[in-house]
Amino acid sequence: MLVVGLTGGIASGKSVVSKTLKELGLPIIDADLIAREMVRPNEVGYRDIVDHFGKGILNPDQTINRRKLAKIIFSDSKEREGLNSILHPRIVEKIKRRIRDFKERGERIVILDAALLIEAGELSLADKLIVVTVSPKIQVKRLVQRDHLTEREAKERIATQMPLSEKVKLADYVIDNSGSAKKTIRRTKEVHDQLCLTITDKKE
Repeated sequence: MLVVGLTGGIASGKSVVSKTLKELGLPIIDADLIAREMVRPNEVGYRDIVDHFGKGILNPDQTINRRKLAKIIFSDSKEREGLNSILHPRIVEKIKRRIRDFKERGERIVILDAALLIEAGELSLADKLIVVTVSPKIQVKRLVQRDHLTEREAKERIATQMPLSEKVKLADYVIDNSGSAKKTIRRTKEVHDQLCLTITDKKE
């Protein structure tokens, strides 16, 4: 089974690529979705996060206010490391379990959708790597519009991740999302076809 890492940067448009690959029939392991599951009330991750950051990050219904938490971790590297130390080991373990499950089911290709795959030091989980890239100017603009941030706040959040130009150097496949959605989808389909050929070649 081929495990294909899918990564990029914040507001790079990785979700468009992930959605397209899913529509093409490839199973997706979504690291962000796993993280969301782990911070639900009564989960171990939830309790550890509240113990660390305090009840000030909670909504009235006791769920974690992701916007408040994001503001804390993006403005303080130590707090960001604290959150990562709570969630990262649990996320990796669940990812490994899901990879094993898909392998037992006989899947040929699985997509591991993880924004911080490289930064977290877990690139070894993937056999191939797709990097979704976008121009820095567009990345800032999209993040400002999407998350209602100031330009300065957007640039600060982008700076917490490895530059896209560096991620591209590690990629087996690059998808540039600076243009239209149609172009991105077309390029994603090309990468999908190339991955399928890789599997076919291995069989032969």
